[in-house]
Amino acid sequence: MKVVKIVLFVICAFNLNGLEAQLKYNDADTNFDNLLYKRAAKQYESLTKKGDDSQHVLQRLGDCYFFNTDMENAVKWYGLLFSKYENVLTPEYTFRYVHALKGVGNYRLAKAIMKIYTQKLDASQFTVEQLGDNDEKLDELLNRQPQFYISNLAINTPVADFGPIYYKDKIVFSSSRDSLRFETRLYEWNQQPYLDFFMADTIDLGSDLAEVLPFSEILNTRYHEAVASFIPEGNKIYFTRNNYSNQALGRDGEGTNHLNMYTSELRGGEWTEAEEVPFNNEAYSVGQPALSPDGKHLYFVSDMPGSIGGTDIFVVEISDDGSFSQPKNLGPTINTSGREMFPFVTEEKLYFASDGHLGLGGLDVFESELAQDGFEEPHNLGKPINSNRDDFGYIVRETTNRGYFSSNRPGGKGDDDIYSFQRLEETCSQTVQGSVVRKSNGQPMVNVSVELHSQEGTSLGKTSTDPYGAFSFDVILDCETKYDLKIGKEGFVPNATRFSTSDEKDYVNKVPMEITKELNKLIVRENGVLKIKIDNIYFDVNKADIRPDAAQELNKIVEVMKEYPKMVIKIEAHTDSRGSDRYNETLSDKRAKATGYYIISQGIEANRIESAIGYGEKQLLNQCSNGIKCSKEEHDVNRRSEFIIVKME
Repeated sequence: MKVVKIVLFVICAFNLNGLEAQLKYNDADTNFDNLLYKRAAKQYESLTKKGDDSQHVLQRLGDCYFFNTDMENAVKWYGLLFSKYENVLTPEYTFRYVHALKGVGNYRLAKAIMKIYTQKLDASQFTVEQLGDNDEKLDELLNRQPQFYISNLAINTPVADFGPIYYKDKIVFSSSRDSLRFETRLYEWNQQPYLDFFMADTIDLGSDLAEVLPFSEILNTRYHEAVASFIPEGNKIYFTRNNYSNQALGRDGEGTNHLNMYTSELRGGEWTEAEEVPFNNEAYSVGQPALSPDGKHLYFVSDMPGSIGGTDIFVVEISDDGSFSQPKNLGPTINTSGREMFPFVTEEKLYFASDGHLGLGGLDVFESELAQDGFEEPHNLGKPINSNRDDFGYIVRETTNRGYFSSNRPGGKGDDDIYSFQRLEETCSQTVQGSVVRKSNGQPMVNVSVELHSQEGTSLGKTSTDPYGAFSFDVILDCETKYDLKIGKEGFVPNATRFSTSDEKDYVNKVPMEITKELNKLIVRENGVLKIKIDNIYFDVNKADIRPDAAQELNKIVEVMKEYPKMVIKIEAHTDSRGSDRYNETLSDKRAKATGYYIISQGIEANRIESAIGYGEKQLLNQCSNGIKCSKEEHDVNRRSEFIIVKME
């Protein structure tokens, strides 16, 4: 975006670290300070060939290519700069290097640098979303479903064409095409003609432009005119121009010619001589006007005192008598330490370009909803409106969702091109991802089958959990809709959960799920009570020692309890009615406790056995109580040890 950099107020070029140029840098630095970047780059490269790899030279080389949007060479020289001077560079250079990397599509390295410098920049007042730890947000932006269909216009030329604005039933735009003058004057920055206003007819429902003519011989001068805005009636224009009056350029104390905003009225079919707005100043730039639909608020871009970053968006109120309020900065929700510019305002939204908010590289187009107390958090419009180069100058008729924007992306006809777009009907869509853990211990479960179903039961997709228990679906979900997730794994109880999507566009639903191991076959339910059921364990007569055959059965209890690490049991020992009541109770209690001690000796925590109690003949299972004649088999029914499950998560 070589020419547009002029309109973007590249005042940063005049404030690079305050380095005092050494004598050998004089010619190159003079060309650099005069924005003659191509000429300066050749001189700095000549110095590197002589062995000069100083911070000053490498910074200036990277900047020469960065400001001329040659990102391949910018990456080359910024890369060398970072390899030698990483620890002494200012945040601006991290910012520019990240943008250059995105400009060549190297998002992987850009994300790595953003991560590395997050902590280093926390203490800095240079705050831009681009330099945060934004892996997830950037991936979401890169993978977001496109909402636009775009087309390069037939009227574009090999030189700069950009900054369209609606004017009645036509489009006015800025261009370096030199159709007014017989003798072409070239701007030294990029060897292109100076910018003028042109006008074109809209055709094909606003998808293209035709019949390009100069807009006004009165308003087009020998210097730059670019980026205009008209009042609703169309008979008054605000526009950007070099600080130029009385056939001379105005300059600040350091000799810099800034950009100013001018206005003109249409009278008798002719535009009047342009007049400056009262908040212009030779010390800083003011321009890129954008009028609100009612004509009562004028938004513009400036680097005036009070700016947060390189350039900020400001607003003034226009009174009925035509006077202006004091400029007001739109604040940190919109403005960053980077550059915000090219505003366009509708009744409901502010559209603007920024390299400070998280984007794909260069300038990206953002939209922000108008709220009662200002503007809401900006939203990146994503691909294909935005690319890894400069995308800006977005205008739209929201009733038709058609409009135009400017970009210097590869594949165009030249420098900056104008594109038309059709914004597709916005649909609210979401995705889902989640995790599966084992309920008993919270450990992630791998290779769990996960199936997504619609509310009606239709299968929408299947996947499996990874080694971390995570899963995700690429399926696009409708907003404000119910869905079911079903999970299963051999040896585990199937589980399902229902979730509802919200009305938030591009939201990722995160659904945690749990899975429970199938009950061991030894776990049974008797009369509503869970128990571990093993064969009877036997003791020698009048003894409570654990015999080898009893140990084999008790080892089954141990294995079940290890399988369910949060299981808690209680042990009950019972006898038949033969023998005295007291004897039976005492012996059974000894056997219950011996059983508990054995289980603990095999590695089960003592607190997982709530109690071990012998009940003697108090809880007979049949009629064989004292004095009742029963067979041996009937008495044996009452001789038992029970392992009752008190707790099992």
